[in-house]
Amino acid sequence: MTSTAAVEKDTNSQEYLDALRHSCAHVMAQAVQELFPGTKITIGPAIENGFYYDFDGPHHFTEEDLFPIEKKMRQIAEGNHPFTGEEKSFEESKAFWSQRGEKYKLELLDGIKERGEKITHYKQDSYIDLCRGGHLDSTKGIRHFKLLSVAGAYWRGDEKNPMLQRIYGTAWPSKQQLDDHLKMLAEAKLRDHRKLGPALDLFSIQELAGPGLIFWHPKGGLMRMLMENWLREEALKRGYQMVYTPHIANIDLWNTSGHRGFYKDNMFTEIAVEKAEYQLKPMNCPFHILIYQSKLRSYRELPLRFAELGTVYRYERSGVLHGLMRVRGFTQDDAHIFCTPDQIEGEVNSCIDFALAVFAAYGFDKYVVELSTWDPAKPKDYSGEASDWEKATAALENVLKARGVPYKTCVGEAAFYGPKIDVKLIDAIGRPWQLSTVQFDFNLPQKFQLEYIGPDGQRHRPLMVHRALYGSIERFFGILVEHYAGHFPLWLSPVQVKILTTNETVDAQARALEAKLVKAGLRAVADVGSDKLQKKIKIAQEEKVPYMVVLGPRDIEAGTISVRLNDGRQFQGLKAEDFIAKLVNEVAAKMTKPQWEAA
Repeated sequence: MTSTAAVEKDTNSQEYLDALRHSCAHVMAQAVQELFPGTKITIGPAIENGFYYDFDGPHHFTEEDLFPIEKKMRQIAEGNHPFTGEEKSFEESKAFWSQRGEKYKLELLDGIKERGEKITHYKQDSYIDLCRGGHLDSTKGIRHFKLLSVAGAYWRGDEKNPMLQRIYGTAWPSKQQLDDHLKMLAEAKLRDHRKLGPALDLFSIQELAGPGLIFWHPKGGLMRMLMENWLREEALKRGYQMVYTPHIANIDLWNTSGHRGFYKDNMFTEIAVEKAEYQLKPMNCPFHILIYQSKLRSYRELPLRFAELGTVYRYERSGVLHGLMRVRGFTQDDAHIFCTPDQIEGEVNSCIDFALAVFAAYGFDKYVVELSTWDPAKPKDYSGEASDWEKATAALENVLKARGVPYKTCVGEAAFYGPKIDVKLIDAIGRPWQLSTVQFDFNLPQKFQLEYIGPDGQRHRPLMVHRALYGSIERFFGILVEHYAGHFPLWLSPVQVKILTTNETVDAQARALEAKLVKAGLRAVADVGSDKLQKKIKIAQEEKVPYMVVLGPRDIEAGTISVRLNDGRQFQGLKAEDFIAKLVNEVAAKMTKPQWEAA
């Protein structure tokens, strides 16, 4: 027997957290099999902030089952059972899992053999699993954990395979960390864009149209327009040229680009059109390349920066669709920069500047940076030669080092055509979100034989940078909903001011104030209905309107207005002109919070 490679020293290291959570998954699997005989085991990996295990069995798990499973897990953990591993031959392992009727382990075993990997069994107490390792020394270290939810999941993520039952959990080195995480999850539930979005009448997903397709309602559509307009204006200031491209193209284009070879599983099936085959575009890059290729370029034209808010379509399996965050049709704020080798680092640097400007405009001041590289051990997963990958990766590293930006290197996370820099923002409750990406591409210029005439009069091949800042409009919008919990900055709010009347005698004055606000470029609505004031306030608060003007006979007599902010603060005796000026300034400065002081 050989002991597992465990990390017990640095409890805050990712290696330790992964070992803790994977160990917890094994203990959960043991508890499930003891409580529910006949349950088959599959896989139980550590994931970000937690773990899960997929099961197949006669019992249908519900939320009510989590408590007894958790209780059983604590009993097992308190036994202080060591995690030990033993290497097995293929024949030994196959006999072992066959005897137990664990068909999923047998399928995994075949894959391990095919890849030529070592076969190991890991044990704690009476439980044995087929596993490559990465556990704690013993179950004693499993103390602060919580089972969270039950969900369905297809075996290996394929809809053609059996539907399994997945139990999610979280585990942490200390009680305080667990409590903090559970508090964050409770807050995240309140901010869930899938509930807030429809409640605020921003968007919907229509069953008749199909899953993963977003319908933008007028309020959400207005916000989207504001986001797109701001980005286009900023892009033009930074030397980008706006382009528009089709939603579909002949299959030959995708063969040339390599998407059919490396990305086919994420593309919708072919569409027959007049004896030819077409496909919906999963990416905009080949279309921008065709625009570049429409004429021979000179080095004097470079860098060429083509930008597009282009809608793309990707086949995401139903099990992974998630509101606005994971959809089948979405709009990327895509840009592709064609440049000379000596311009590449400057262009990458400018893209990072643009990304940070986006963060600032939307009120995000915390972020982390990752450099995603290829995995040399899996060259078939990528396009291009090793020497090109090394040069491209070095160029991105040079930019990050020159900026003094701390970054994490993620091996194997590159796009198939080149390495990339990913910038993840940290939202109001501490969650990281993948957002902006800057990708170096030496492959597609080669595949499409792109050229430019250099100062020497000879033909040269340009380099290419892919960049997206929002990532996708849909996903970024969902992040905004959750970050602000629906309380958007004034410049983004679909309704910025509601004028609430105390009775019908001031309706005319409310309409007049509404007109003044609208003339100043503000989005205002006068609520002159017969409802009582408290009900009007309640509705405006539920709609998360930033400002409420309360207007009654006394206000009219005094020639002033009373203002109520959505955060509950109130200001009385204001001049309408001063109030409008404050709001116009707040919008122009794109403030993320009202800058009001008590009178």
